Amino acid sequence: MKRLLCLLGAVAVLPAWAGDAASFYWFEYSGHDAAYEAPLPRGSFHNPILAGYYPDPSVTRVGDKYYLVNSTFAHWPGIPVHESTDLVHWKLIGHALANPAKVSFDGLGTSRGVFAPAIDHHDGVFYVLNTLVDAGGNFFVTARDPAGPWSDPVWLPEIDGIDPSFLFDTDGKAYIVNNGPPEGKPLYNGHRAIWIQEFDVTAQRLVGPRKVLVNGGVDLAKQPVWIEGPHLYHIADWYYLMCAEGGTERNHSEVIFRAKSAWGPFEPYADNPILTQRDLPSDRRDAVTNAGHADLVQMKDGSWWAVFLASRPYRDYLFNTGRETFLLPVTWKEGWPVILEHGKPIPLGLPGPGSMTASSARGADALSGNFTKREEFDGKLGPEWITVHVPKDGQLARTTSGRLELPAVHDTTLSDKRHAGFLARRLQHQNFDASTELGDFVPGIEAGLAAFQNETHWYFLGVHGVGQGSYEIFLRRAAGAAPEDIAKAAIRAPKDHRLKVRIHGAGPSYSFFYDAGAGWQPLRENEDGTLLSTEKAGGFVGTVIGPYAQERRTQP
Repeated sequence: MKRLLCLLGAVAVLPAWAGDAASFYWFEYSGHDAAYEAPLPRGSFHNPILAGYYPDPSVTRVGDKYYLVNSTFAHWPGIPVHESTDLVHWKLIGHALANPAKVSFDGLGTSRGVFAPAIDHHDGVFYVLNTLVDAGGNFFVTARDPAGPWSDPVWLPEIDGIDPSFLFDTDGKAYIVNNGPPEGKPLYNGHRAIWIQEFDVTAQRLVGPRKVLVNGGVDLAKQPVWIEGPHLYHIADWYYLMCAEGGTERNHSEVIFRAKSAWGPFEPYADNPILTQRDLPSDRRDAVTNAGHADLVQMKDGSWWAVFLASRPYRDYLFNTGRETFLLPVTWKEGWPVILEHGKPIPLGLPGPGSMTASSARGADALSGNFTKREEFDGKLGPEWITVHVPKDGQLARTTSGRLELPAVHDTTLSDKRHAGFLARRLQHQNFDASTELGDFVPGIEAGLAAFQNETHWYFLGVHGVGQGSYEIFLRRAAGAAPEDIAKAAIRAPKDHRLKVRIHGAGPSYSFFYDAGAGWQPLRENEDGTLLSTEKAGGFVGTVIGPYAQERRTQP
């Protein structure tokens, strides 16, 4: 059953915020990882190209421009659409899922919802094909302008499984390939298959029989797991089927097959995988792990490149930034595309495409390397701001006269599987500072900064009034169990009734500060930041951080 709120068009409804919103005057994020401190050689770029929680990338070229989409799971708005002229510098221009009247993530964990979108362009129309896990199944949306508006979802009930993608072939036919269960009973845990079916572009539906292209993976006898993320390409005289294999963790990889027909039979490349980091020591300097789930694109100059996901641990297999988008050149060897030779580490800096110039970087968003980004809340919120779960009225918050008004959603906290009063941006560095200033405190409302991985793993550095000009600053933590306040301090309100709070991250160590007019004071230092890692919290997302407000509840 599709979990749709309604079948009508989206209607902007202003929430009743009188007296139930917290006020924030600015927000600043600064990332300072050692790996990016040295200046890059001329003509080089930093990996990842989209730092932070930007997993499962898919890319397409239209003329001189490139368009890239990523998974967003239960975050909202869904499926960011980035635009670039050089594959390195990107600007967020919209979201393919942005109508709250068409989908709901209520009741879903943070790592459900939007899995692995794929973007394509055909005959003047952009297509994004996707799976809403536990929220409707497989569907596609279309747009003439990649910035939107995008169409309502067109559902594809014929497809089970996940990770569908299109091939619009040169003969006018179109196909969808996807991950699904194998024919018959699975032989082992993680046994999956890649399927194909023809798509009627005019009728906008699947037609004809379905067929398995790959059963299990490169070598079924070795019991390969989680063959997924398929992309089918028609290049010269060959059809290439590229897939992720091994699961999206340490053993992740990318493998390639080819055939003379879209229907196969497909033969695997003898030297698969064409991308992995599982064969490298985990204690190497500037380690990158989880590499896989790639997509190929040919630039106008004829060169080939691959976008793919990977992660940057700060220690062992611990990373809070989630799965990120990386870029590498592709080398063709005897008719096979190879992203990275076996045994080679993914570089964090390398020469860029020939089209990468100073002018191509102008106007791009801060998405890679070290940077500082400050939001003064003096206009419309930028598209980079997200929340968790779909807000009922479609609004994340509102800005007015240089401040952000963030509602404390009734009877909802970060622990609930529905939308709370949380406005966030992706954590993009291992070492960072995030700070904000808040004021105009409303009785019964707690407000501050939250660092959030999922409903059971987060920190909330907040403040609330206790009467007669006094306030309590507190640090609340959820570490897989019921939330608890682990630090508190009573403070007097500064003259302007404003307070600053800051979260400082240094790899696995997080510290929490406040400024009530006498400079920064520690509330709690060197707390366990690993609880925000994927290894500890589980799931497929990365940490997000930003202003948060909720109704006051009695805490243990």
